[in-house]
Amino acid sequence: MRFKRSALALFVALMALVLTNAAVAKSVTLTYEFQNQKYYFSVNGSSTLTPLMCDSFDNNIYKTETWTATVSPFLQGIAGSMFGPSMTLDYKAAGLIYKSMLAGTLTTLQAQWAVWGLFSTNAQGETLFTTYGGAATDATYLALAGTAPDSAYSGLLLYTPVGGKPGIGPQEFIGYSAVPEPGTMTMFGTGLIGLAGLIRRKLARA
Repeated sequence: MRFKRSALALFVALMALVLTNAAVAKSVTLTYEFQNQKYYFSVNGSSTLTPLMCDSFDNNIYKTETWTATVSPFLQGIAGSMFGPSMTLDYKAAGLIYKSMLAGTLTTLQAQWAVWGLFSTNAQGETLFTTYGGAATDATYLALAGTAPDSAYSGLLLYTPVGGKPGIGPQEFIGYSAVPEPGTMTMFGTGLIGLAGLIRRKLARA
């Protein structure tokens, strides 16, 4: 009986740890399939394509190219991102721009050129950056990023190519997945650990 009680408590605790760590960075294989304003990818060979937005104008990819990327919750991923933590405010602005595109406040092309302009002076020199009001959009969202709470970036993901650098290697991308963020998962995991303790105490009294 004691073995069963201990095994049950251990199982619940392990499940809690697994769920708590489900939202940390992991490696995925990206295959670039096509572009129709957004970039579409097969992730880990999936036939369901994932739309992403590029943030690295000076890097290049070609159709059917495959590479390994680290996918992280957006704010967490900035530390190991292509442009590094010194560009944190720009990344935050890019995240808010991407969410505004998802909400329909910005068109895909407005958002894409604004995001490119945050990280590339070459993009800023392109005619389409001016056509889609990139400078004004960047100024607006950089100001918003200065005070936006972390919750504003909920669901955003950062796909950073392993070994990629500005102008070298595949591009970096921003995506979205409506899944619980690390804080939510941690709370859920903590709750499960508490439940394991409660079950163990109840069984001990039985």
